[in-house]
Parts: sequence; C-alpha cells; structure tokens
Amino acid sequence: MKKFVLLLSTAILVVLSACSGSKADGDIDKIVLADAGWDSIRVHNSIAQTIIEEGYGIDTEVTSGSTAATFQGLTEGDIDVYMEVWTDNIKEIYNKALDKEEIEKVSVNFDDNVQGLYVPTYVIEGDKEKGIEPMAPDLKTVEDLKKYPELFADPAEPDKGRLINAPSGWAVEQAITEKMDAYGLNDTFVNFKPGSDAAIVSSLTDAINSGKAWVGYYWSPTAVTAKYDLTLLEEPEYDKEVFEETKATAFPPNDVVVAVNKDLPEAAPEVVDFLSNYETSSALTEEALKYMDENDASPEEAAMWWMEQHEDIWTSWVSEDIAKKVKESM
Repeated sequence: MKKFVLLLSTAILVVLSACSGSKADGDIDKIVLADAGWDSIRVHNSIAQTIIEEGYGIDTEVTSGSTAATFQGLTEGDIDVYMEVWTDNIKEIYNKALDKEEIEKVSVNFDDNVQGLYVPTYVIEGDKEKGIEPMAPDLKTVEDLKKYPELFADPAEPDKGRLINAPSGWAVEQAITEKMDAYGLNDTFVNFKPGSDAAIVSSLTDAINSGKAWVGYYWSPTAVTAKYDLTLLEEPEYDKEVFEETKATAFPPNDVVVAVNKDLPEAAPEVVDFLSNYETSSALTEEALKYMDENDASPEEAAMWWMEQHEDIWTSWVSEDIAKKVKESM
C-alpha cells in the first residue's frame, strides 16, 4: 500500500511539473491576443493570428475588454500578446509593467499616429459642393470652442455645447476630461462619454450626413480619418511637464507597440521573433480600415485583403518556410 501511495504521489508530481512548465518550454498550445475595442487592433490581431496559426501551427484566441482590463491580463499572463499598446495613453501602468518585467516590448507597430479633438472641416471652411457656409471660420484651437457652444448644442442641455469624449474605460477619456477643465470648457460644454467607438462614429456620421457641426475625440489611423475630411483642433506644442500636470498641450508622440507577456519569449520563441519584426504605419493601417468601411468587411476579411496587397511586407517578418505555409493557406 505504501509503495502504491509513493508511486501515485510521484506520478502526480510529474504531471504537475509538466503542467507548470508547459508555458515555458516552447510547447505552447494556444496564444491569446487582446482586443481593447477598436478596429485597428482587430485588424492587426487578425494578421498576427493568420501567421501564428498557419505558419507556426499554434491556435489563437482573442480576449476582449477595456484597455485597463486587457492590459492587466497581459501583465498577469491571461493574455499573451497586445498588438497595439498606445504607450503614452497608459504611460504609468505601461512603464510600471516594464520595470517589473511583467511584459516585454518587442516592436513598434507604428509611431506616426495623431489624436485629439476633431471637427468636420466644413465647420471652419464651409463646403461649396454641399452648399454649406463656414460656421466657425475663426475656430482653430480647442480653447476657441468656448466661443461656439451654441453651434454644438447638446440635445439635453441646449444652452451648452456637446463635446464627444472617448468611451468610459478608455485610458484617453480621462485625458480629454482634464483638457476640458484646463481649457475652461466645462461651463459651456457637456462632457459626453459615449458607450463605444461605434457610438462616436454614428454620431459623427449623422452630423456629416446632415451638414451639422460636431466636435469630439478621435485618432488616426482609422477608417473615419481616412474617409472624412476632418480638422484636428490645435493645442499648444507638447510640453511634458505641463501635459503631466494639466493635459493642456497637444498629445505627446505616442509609440504604438507590440508587447508580450514575460513568459511568451520562452514559451514561443519563434512567434516572438516574428512579432519582433512586426512593423507597419498609420497609412498602411488605414488602408485596411478604409477597405473595411467601403466593403462592409470584417476585420478578418480586411486583414486577409491587406496581406494579399502587401505580401512583400508581411513575408519580411518571417522565414521563407513560414511565409510559404501562410501563403498556401491563403
């Protein structure tokens, strides 16, 4: 009996040892990517998933959630890969995770992006083809909005304007809220926080289709900025000290990086090598997003189209034999 118990205990220890080492021995069964709620990260996820599944034979899965929740998942190991970490939007927790060696930055996906408060260009310049006269010809800066609250009247509080913020749960929402306070907009504008990116787009599209004024947060690269003629309202040149204190400057340059959980380089070294080579641009990303919009395509369909259009780019990220496997699957 004692011999049986000893053998059973040994077997259990062996199994537990094998299980605990399975994510650190190059024999990983599944890689989990983060979806924080916007289309460009979904397109990049789909590109990466196609290459990981078809090239390396590893299953993938996507976990959706807010920026805070998905980034926490990355630090804790519930998520393996984050294809678009907007580093300056989550500067504090990103740097903390790097310092604690919970994550690794493996590449810069793109670094030529912009973000801030936009208006349709016809609000400032008019649009002769559509018969729209300039509504606010002197509107140049975010602070200038104080002159035009009635132009952007909020349906619920018509004596104030409506400024469309980012959704609650997005890291940038707090920055826009602080900007409104710093520029003195709270007395004349409602800080409206939509439920999703889709709600922002719907609001903007409705305004453009009816030729009305609109002001709100958005960023590039997106299908929206590729499709519509929008003007980014000016702010003082980025100043690190001022921005950290009040947010009353332009957003800082924002490297959008590919990051992985600390355990992935050992668990899937070849995949991390591929991700280390992953590099695009705002313009390249907007091509896929514009295709999505014009063809009512899914992120997966847009990713496949993009890979067909830019075979020279993505094949440079991987070895010839991996590229061959992926191309044959397509």
